[in-house]
Amino acid sequence: MPRRSPNARASMTPEAVVKALTAIYGLPAWRPHGDPMTELVLTILSQNTSDTNSGRAFMRLITRFPAWEELMLAPINEIEGEISVGGLAKQKAPRIKAALQAIQDARGDLDLDFLREMPLDDAKNWLRGLNGVGPKTAACVLMFAFGRPAIPVDTHVHRVVQRLGLVPGDTTPERAHVLLEALLEPDLVYPFHLLLIKHGRRLCHARAPRCAECPLLPGCPAGSTMAPKPPRVRRPPSAAPPPGA
Repeated sequence: MPRRSPNARASMTPEAVVKALTAIYGLPAWRPHGDPMTELVLTILSQNTSDTNSGRAFMRLITRFPAWEELMLAPINEIEGEISVGGLAKQKAPRIKAALQAIQDARGDLDLDFLREMPLDDAKNWLRGLNGVGPKTAACVLMFAFGRPAIPVDTHVHRVVQRLGLVPGDTTPERAHVLLEALLEPDLVYPFHLLLIKHGRRLCHARAPRCAECPLLPGCPAGSTMAPKPPRVRRPPSAAPPPGA
């Protein structure tokens, strides 16, 4: 049974959104990769940068420090040097190092596989206790590494769900995580996340969204005000009556 959105403006269910977007983008296959440490470090690197740059930073990092223990023990300035291509290296290097050290101190090793069986809310809270890990990063680790139904809310997801009215317009990204997880059935979390990111990149842009091409337009409260209106057809003036009529 579809769950109701907390926002009265919503006229489409998440199921309807997934169905409409699947018709143009295809249905993403859910294949959890089972490597939570990689997901954790890569997601920290991806904060406020492009996937291309964060990927380059990650490859440089693991080439220089092929074992997590080596990375944990590396001087911060050396970590900064390897990840500088990804941007914000001075913020991300200490976050990565501190997160790894916290895992080691808490667990005695650098293995996050225990999160696979931990209750979902407990797993999210445990991850969020690490330096530099917020709701989005915790959800990325749990969903992409383990296939668990925690939804990461990035800028694209946040923008699209607000425009669709699935969450109130003043909802913060942090609050959106809670509202969307309550709204989505577990098997819908992964395709919903991936499809909304693709849609945000291709059509539902932050500026100048291509509403006229959007399959969600009929059910999108924001689109009804943003889509270009068809030009008004002006009727020609009636012909002047002939003289003496």
